[in-house]
Parts: sequence; structure tokens; C-alpha cells
Amino acid sequence: MAQHLVFHGTLIHSLSLDHLEVIENGLIVITADGIISSLVRSISKESVQQHLATLELSESQYDIHFLDRGQFLVPGFVDTHNHAPQWAQRGLGQSMHILDWLDKVTFPNEARFRNPEYARRIYASCVDGFLQQGITTASYYGSMHAEATKILGDLCLEKGQRAFVGKCNMNRNAPDYYRDATVESSLSETQDCIAHMRMIDPEGRLIKHVLTPRFAITCEDALLAGLGEIARSNPDLPIQTHFNEAEQEMSFTKTLFPTFDNEVDLYGHFGLLTKRSILAHCCYMSEYELGRLKDLDCGVAHCPISNMTVGGGFMAAPVREFLRRDIKVGLGTDSGGGFSSSILDAMRQALVASNAKEVMSQGKDKGLSIDEVFYLATLGGARVCCLDEKIGNLAIGKEFDALLIDSKSSKPGVMTMLEEQDNAKTVFDKFIMTGDDRNIKKVFVRGRQVKV
Repeated sequence: MAQHLVFHGTLIHSLSLDHLEVIENGLIVITADGIISSLVRSISKESVQQHLATLELSESQYDIHFLDRGQFLVPGFVDTHNHAPQWAQRGLGQSMHILDWLDKVTFPNEARFRNPEYARRIYASCVDGFLQQGITTASYYGSMHAEATKILGDLCLEKGQRAFVGKCNMNRNAPDYYRDATVESSLSETQDCIAHMRMIDPEGRLIKHVLTPRFAITCEDALLAGLGEIARSNPDLPIQTHFNEAEQEMSFTKTLFPTFDNEVDLYGHFGLLTKRSILAHCCYMSEYELGRLKDLDCGVAHCPISNMTVGGGFMAAPVREFLRRDIKVGLGTDSGGGFSSSILDAMRQALVASNAKEVMSQGKDKGLSIDEVFYLATLGGARVCCLDEKIGNLAIGKEFDALLIDSKSSKPGVMTMLEEQDNAKTVFDKFIMTGDDRNIKKVFVRGRQVKV
């Protein structure tokens, strides 16, 4: 008989941007199919089994874990912007301007995914690596190759990661060896990938295809129009692209699409801006564009590490302004675009970027707090992916995507040591700012333990 999963101890999650809930002596019950069925906010260890009996659960029906001091559960991390083919190139080309970095580092690397065996090897390591770091949900850009993209979807499902997986559409301003041959072939291969993801996961419980025009620079008008038509015919599909990432990119885009004054009108014209759109970076935003993103209910993937290491400048996105306007915002690792694949590092860099933005705005945009960057990495990211009714915190009825954190890991680490007077919130702060994957002891997606 499949068992319920039960934890007693400290539970920490975001109820909203402004409300981090720290539950001590909490009890959470997860059904055999991975749904949170009960959450008790204060119960003694001695009363747990008696309470479970009131839920009509016998001892043979559950597997219970009592968490020690220094251990706690948090929701799984959501990576809203990730280039899976760049897993093996992380750290290369730092400080290069974005278009030079694409030509000299990224395109040659991604072209290697024409080989399915190479794709399988790198993608297997990629998915394992992100699960190791507590990323239970990822929105992946694949390469331009349909076969490799299908392999990535297969691996995510096999290993249990919740994922959006997209074939990258790009038919111009890329090398001859790495671009879609025609608009028709790019759209046909996209449809093939959509069909494959629906075949392997018919209900879309874990895997969905995400429409992925790399950015307007690499897509002709007809390709953007064709993807917009697919989006209209498949309103359940998410959409992702790069948006106002760097001044060099924005200037080039305007030369290619001179009839549009900005990228929000450009992508909107082609039907690619909906509530399911995930727009990466959004570093430079006009008042008009901010208003349109809010009206269209698009989500922003904030990638502070890559914004400060690749692109040709110190680009601090206006995250506080997004939050002030209730524009959906999450965090992205951007994989090869930065030096780290860790959402913990993305949280820390988001703090740095926000402090810089506070100085740049002469105090108008206040820096982010630890609680706020944790929200971005969990419930905020779930909102961006339109998954907040399923995941993002530990609320009853949601699916159990969660991490078991052990601040006193048996392996030597760098996390700040615990002291006798530390309360649960202090331990949490120490983990967010100094912990690493060695402190993430177990990772669950939909109740299934997935960390290898």
C-alpha cells in the first residue's frame, strides 16, 4: 500500500511577498499521490500519532519524519529562466558583450546538441545537477534541435523534475551551422515537440512544451507570426523569450523591426505576450512597457547573476518597481549566462543588484530583503509560471514540491554555524545567505524523492 508522507518540525514558506511564515512544531501530511492534505501549525511531537489517528490513518499507512533542531522544510525552488544546453559552458565568456558571447561561446556549444547521444549525456547531468540544488521546477530553453529537446523532456519526466521544455526557434542572425533551415521547418519541429511532450505526459502533470523564440533578433517576422498562431491555438502552452536584456541587443532589435518603438509592442503584435509569457531579464523598462506588462499579466524572469557578468554592463533590473506594480517576478539562473546554477546564489545576487538599484535610483527603489528574495525563488516563480495554484508554498491542496534543509550537514560545508541562541528564522537566514547544496538533504517533487 502506498504510504502517506508525514513531517513534524519547522516549516518555512511564503504566504505572500510580505509574509514569510515560520511554523515551529508544525505537522504536514502528504498523500500517496503527492498532495498536501493537512497542515497543523502547532502540535507537540508526542501528539502527532494521536492526530494522525483522527485523520483515520493507521501506523501502517504513513512514513513519519521528526525533524531535529536546525532542520526545516521549504518549498522547492523555481528556476524561471534556464538554458539547458549551456550546462557544460557555465563560467565561459564572462564580461563579453551579449552578441559576441553568443557568436563565440554559446552558438558553437549549442550546435553540438545535433548529436542525440551528446544531448542525452549533458542533459542527464544538467537535470541531476539542478535537482541536487533544489530546483524542483525549471523553465528550460533547449537547443534548436527537436530530437535533443525531446530527450530533455524525457529525462525531466524520468528523473521527476517539473519542467517547461522548449525547442529554441531561430532562423537568422546565427551561424549557418546553427539555425533553423526555414520558417516552415522551425514551426513543424515545434509542433513535433509539442506532440511529444503531450504524449509522454498527457495531463501535463510535470512536463509541458514552452514556445521558445530565442529572441526577436534570431527570428524573422514570419517565424514570430507562426509561433503566435501556435500560441493562439494552444492557450495552455507557456511562452518564453528574452526581453530588453542589454542595450546592444535592444538597439539591434530596433534596426530589424523599425516599425516598433519597443519590444512589448513587437512581441505583442505577434501574439506572444499573454499571462503565460515568461520574459527573461527586462533590465531596461520604460513607463509604457511596465504598464503593458501589467495589463498583459506577463511574468518576468530576473537573472541577476548573468545581468552582471555577461552583457556589457552592470544591469540591475527594476525589480522593486515590478513588485510595486504587482508584475509577476521570479528568479532565473540563466545557466551559461552566469557563473552559477544555484538559485541560492541568484537570491544573494538579487540582494546585491537591488542594493545597487537603490543607489542608482537615489533611494526610490529600496533594496530587497532575504524574505523577499526567497519569495521570488518560490511562490513568485510559481506565479510567473502560472503554477501558483499547484506549487510555490506548503498550503493544503498543493503538490508537495519541497526541500528538507539540514543546517548541520554531516559533510563539511560553508554555512554559518548554528549557535545555541539561534531561533528558526535566524537559522533560515543563515542558510539562505551561506548554505549550499550540501545542506539540501532531500528534494521532493509531487511527493517523490528526486535528489540522487
